[in-house]
Amino acid sequence: MTESLSFHELRQRLGMSVEDVAQELDYDLSTVYRWDRGETAPKAHIYRSLEMIGNLTPKPVQDAPTGDLSFRFIDLFAGIGGLRIGFQAIGGHCVFTSEWDKNSQETYRRNFRDNHDLHGDIREFSENPALVPEHDVLLAGFPCQPFSIAGVSKKNALGRPHGFLCDTQGTLFFDTAQIIAHHRPAAFVLENVKNLERHDKGKTFATIMNVLQNELGYHVQARIISSAPWVPQKRERIFIVGFKKKTAFDLATLEIPEISDGPKLGSILERHEDVDPKYTLTPRLWEYLQMYKEKHASKGNGFGFSLFGPNDVARTLSARYHKDGSEILIDQPGKRPRRLTPLECARLMGFDRDERRWQIGVSDTQAYRQFGNAVVVPVVEFLANAMKPYLATALNSRALPVEDRLERSKVVAFG
Repeated sequence: MTESLSFHELRQRLGMSVEDVAQELDYDLSTVYRWDRGETAPKAHIYRSLEMIGNLTPKPVQDAPTGDLSFRFIDLFAGIGGLRIGFQAIGGHCVFTSEWDKNSQETYRRNFRDNHDLHGDIREFSENPALVPEHDVLLAGFPCQPFSIAGVSKKNALGRPHGFLCDTQGTLFFDTAQIIAHHRPAAFVLENVKNLERHDKGKTFATIMNVLQNELGYHVQARIISSAPWVPQKRERIFIVGFKKKTAFDLATLEIPEISDGPKLGSILERHEDVDPKYTLTPRLWEYLQMYKEKHASKGNGFGFSLFGPNDVARTLSARYHKDGSEILIDQPGKRPRRLTPLECARLMGFDRDERRWQIGVSDTQAYRQFGNAVVVPVVEFLANAMKPYLATALNSRALPVEDRLERSKVVAFG
């Protein structure tokens, strides 16, 4: 790290907040904010002090690959790094990260103190895939909005195209495919919403599978997996796994733990006395949510809030949770219900556990959005561990035949 980096870039690369820097260096908070905004420049010794702090600060638990497997992977549409955690834990080393949302980048940097930069829009790299480092495994949680029920309904109402007709996010799967076509990784894992299989009467999913299987020549499997065996949340997501060479890996027959044995909300809730009163709904919002639910109940539908106790399993946490928290309200006997806290959301998604402390460092609104868009970490860890022996076999035969090396040089067009 050098002074060629701006103060803001160096701070983010070290995974430190403005408050962290002010406290560590004993500077006034307003001064550090001026440095961060570029209004004034810190002296050279500030950079040296920060670098020293960065070298002395222990890296987060999830930064250290473990196990006897060693491979390189890239993390596309990374969000806050849920896919990464699972594959890093089996011995993977992340060599490239792409995530366009600046707030998600902030959280990612705080929890993964890498030496490589975080990149934004993936499209500049799909236009020139050689800019992406060589890798053995590709991970991608490509944007789900164009294929989700909520996203499709909204676009239909506005008369806009969706799925592969969308001018923006709907094409991002093809950007992922361009990178796979160029680098030919030994394996990939793609994640998306459950509705991807049914979108446009199955045509969207059929198009994806056609590209992966027939145009790219991978051996591909897909399965919808619920998070309920691992966390107290009913969250179903589709995982698409592809191997370049045929293996005995069988996604369909993986034994998922029994949902009935899964944890309950009490396992992730903070102690009542530790929860800030600001998370309790205001009288006005609570009255509105009750009236809204009654209105729709009279019409025979189930729209409205959902109330849960410590022995329950929650509905799916969504990115809109910051608006009113209505999909998961925590019952407080004798009081108005409350939202989950950001820490409880981190636990609900499996990011924060006994052996791993997750650093949030963004506003509550941004934290709710990030966790609502994330993958459930223990599900990814389960999948990564199931794939591990087959990855080991695939990586032991990494020497490319001549035809594969020639394939890398071709420009592959999809559409």
